[in-house]
Amino acid sequence: MADDAEKTEEPTSKKIEDARKEGNVPKSQDTSGVITLFVAILAFLLLFPYMRSHVVSLSKYYFSLVGVPIDRELMVEIAIVSIKELLLIIMPLSISVAIAGIIAALAQFGFLFTTKSITPDLKKIDPIKGIANLFSMKKIIEGVKVTFKSFITLGVGFVFFFIFIKELPTVAMFGLGDQMEWLKDKVLIIAFVMLFIIFIFAIVDIVIVRKQYFDGLKMSKQEIKDEMKNMDGDPLVKAKIRQIQMQASRKRMMAAIPSADVVITNPTHYAVAIKYDEEKSHAPIVVAKGMDNIALQIKKIARENGVHVVQNPPLARSLYAQVDLDKPIPNELFAAVAEVLAYVYKMNKK
Repeated sequence: MADDAEKTEEPTSKKIEDARKEGNVPKSQDTSGVITLFVAILAFLLLFPYMRSHVVSLSKYYFSLVGVPIDRELMVEIAIVSIKELLLIIMPLSISVAIAGIIAALAQFGFLFTTKSITPDLKKIDPIKGIANLFSMKKIIEGVKVTFKSFITLGVGFVFFFIFIKELPTVAMFGLGDQMEWLKDKVLIIAFVMLFIIFIFAIVDIVIVRKQYFDGLKMSKQEIKDEMKNMDGDPLVKAKIRQIQMQASRKRMMAAIPSADVVITNPTHYAVAIKYDEEKSHAPIVVAKGMDNIALQIKKIARENGVHVVQNPPLARSLYAQVDLDKPIPNELFAAVAEVLAYVYKMNKK
């Protein structure tokens, strides 16, 4: 029993699918960060000429206001122009980053839509559990990891920034366009350095996240047995269904006996009802068969409906063993069955 309780088995596909439906998927924040930052850098490179033109345009507008008396209407105009230009500069990059976040999620666990995570749950707002989770060992470890990664990434970025900032006195002598180019080059260098560091963290993080995820979904032997039982259905219910199906099949079989041409018997243990319709089949069809009590019922129904009952033990046993219901007889039994049918047709003057 102890072995059954231990979660030592890999999760089944159903267990993983159920977890996915609840929004429980392996998601690495570092991997999302790498993809988002990479797309952001690519978008920045593609949009830089566009962004630079708007920055220059906004700068020229500000310089054009030198010496102009400032009143209320002018301040409103400056605010509108500034907000408009800033939105035109920021929005394309922001949209690119948002799309990158979606791409990062799709790359890790594919498309997933579930309302489970946003469904109201009073247990989630329990202040006692909230405080306990806040100071749990898992949260502490996560906090240490985030702090360590942030310190390393931002620390390296700051080192490069500190080196570049020493060039500012020289850059101040450049024109606005050259200053923008210098800024672009330095931003890209810092971004790629930070991207490389985050990429290293992401590789480690995604391995850890996926291992923790699948470890968390591991099942005990009893859980797997219960799952298989639920998927296959309760044995008692399945037995009841089979019983109902057999009863329905037997009812249909008995209903077909009155239209049979002949019933071939053992004479007591086996009974097989044969019907031949040359317009529907190239060979006679077994429409009913049974042993013992069922055989007795077949013969009784046949006699009540004027169907001939012929004793031929070897043929009866062969037909019962070799031919399923509603199936034509095999070639090797053609001659024997034809002989019986010929006898029956002669008796019926057909």
